[in-house]
Amino acid sequence: MSKEGNVAPLENMCSFHGLTPAMMDLPYPPIRVQAKNRAYADLLSVDYCGAVSELSAITQYINNENRLACENCPLAKTLLSIAMAEMMHLQKLGELIWLLGGEVDFVARYCGGRKRMWTPQYLTLPCQTAEMLAADVESEKQAIAQYAMHIRQMDDACVNAVIQRIIKDEEYHIMMLQTLIKEL
Repeated sequence: MSKEGNVAPLENMCSFHGLTPAMMDLPYPPIRVQAKNRAYADLLSVDYCGAVSELSAITQYINNENRLACENCPLAKTLLSIAMAEMMHLQKLGELIWLLGGEVDFVARYCGGRKRMWTPQYLTLPCQTAEMLAADVESEKQAIAQYAMHIRQMDDACVNAVIQRIIKDEEYHIMMLQTLIKEL
C-alpha cells in the first residue's frame, strides 16, 4: 500500500509478444475440394463448432490461458500458442465448408437433419492446473477420433488431406500437454 492508503494496481506482467501458433513444421495441403458436397460440409460443421470442435478447443484454451497468465506465464503462453493453432484449424475448416457448399456459422449439422448451435456448455473448465491440462489432452484425443471417423466417411482426397494435416497438429498438442503435466 502507498502512504495514502491506496492499493497498488494489479498487473499481468506476462508478455505474449511474438507468440506463434503451436503447429507441426509441415505445410498444409491446398484448401480445395473435389466437388461441392453438402453432406461433407455438414460433417465438417461438427468439427468446426460441435461439442468436440475447433471452436470449443479455442475457447477452452483461451479460458485456461486467462486463468493461468498471472501465476504461470510460461504455461499460459503455451496454451495460447495452442489456441492460435486451433484458430488456424477453424479457419481452414470454414474455407472447406464454404467450398463444399455448406454454411459457415456456429451451427453443427448432424446426420438426420439435427442442428445444434455452439454453446459454452461444451467446455470442461476445471479449476486446478493439472485437471485443466488433462481435460485439454482428452479434448485433443476426442478431436483426433472424430476427425478419423469423418475421414472414413468422406471420399474427397483434397478435404481428407487437410484433415490429416490438422490431426498432426492435434497429436503435437497432446505431446506438448503431456510434457507440461509431467513438469507440474
